[in-house]
Amino acid sequence: MSTEIKVWQIIEDKLQLIKTTMIEAGRTEPEDLEKWIKSNPSILGQDILIIGEQVQTKSGPLDFLGIDKSGNLAVIELKRDRVPRKTLSQAIDYASDVASWDVDKISEICTKYTGLGLEDYLNEKFEDIDLEDLLINKTQRILLVGFSIEESLQRMIEWLSNNYSVSINAVILKYIKTKSGDELIARTVIIPEEIEMERIRRRHFQISMSDEPGNYDTEELRDLLKKYLSENRPTPKRIREILLPLCLKHNVVTREMIKKELIKRGEAQDEGKAGIVLTTISREIGFEQRDYLRQIIRYDKPNPWQKENYRLAEECKDLVENILEELDKQVEKG
Repeated sequence: MSTEIKVWQIIEDKLQLIKTTMIEAGRTEPEDLEKWIKSNPSILGQDILIIGEQVQTKSGPLDFLGIDKSGNLAVIELKRDRVPRKTLSQAIDYASDVASWDVDKISEICTKYTGLGLEDYLNEKFEDIDLEDLLINKTQRILLVGFSIEESLQRMIEWLSNNYSVSINAVILKYIKTKSGDELIARTVIIPEEIEMERIRRRHFQISMSDEPGNYDTEELRDLLKKYLSENRPTPKRIREILLPLCLKHNVVTREMIKKELIKRGEAQDEGKAGIVLTTISREIGFEQRDYLRQIIRYDKPNPWQKENYRLAEECKDLVENILEELDKQVEKG
């Protein structure tokens, strides 16, 4: 016996069971189900973003890689029909590999799928979280998605969740096509979402922040900066095209000056949006691994969560100017 959702339509005050399946309607998993989920990932659960599709692991590609507001990664496996018990061992295999991934690898996957680095994407989609406190990949979630589930698999999911606090769940969908031709998707879950979130245990990696500058020699610093500023991500481009030129032009650059330039260049529609974009720049400079940025960019901190009065280290001005000129020439050459 398997768990599934049944739906009745009220027609002329009488209930009529709707039995249409995706297969009967000519719908498929890769062409339709995956497209629907990508259009609105919230059907998978609260606060889940998809950051990768057909992501390669040591045991093969997983359907979707997601991340939640706590920084936990979600291994998502889809079935257009019943979810068999063997799907669980496959998903656990994927999750065991995902557990070893660091922030750089995850960000690379996110950039490939979304066009944005992990930090930029999270900041854009989860405006109410503080990246400085976010722990990435401390634990992994498993989501099995299908239109029914084997009774034995449901029993295993409940046992793993209840007795060992494994963050695992099954999302059971129901495709509905009404008599009038309207198409609907209903859902339920095996483990209530609020219980699942309570059981998530935090482990492993953190986006570490720092105000300490690097101490690289000139050539090493040049190489690190050129590599970073050549990245085709929004934040490095904004630092290269907006923040650094402003710092070369002015001895001190305020937050208001940066926001004004962001709006002028079309990077933000208004001051509120400019403030959000500026936060991504500020955080990028504060990531511990970006100490080479802090070696050239100095700032004040009027409070623990805000940077102000950006300026270039005097001994680095010529280096920064030369690097920007080189990068501009590369762009001109195509």
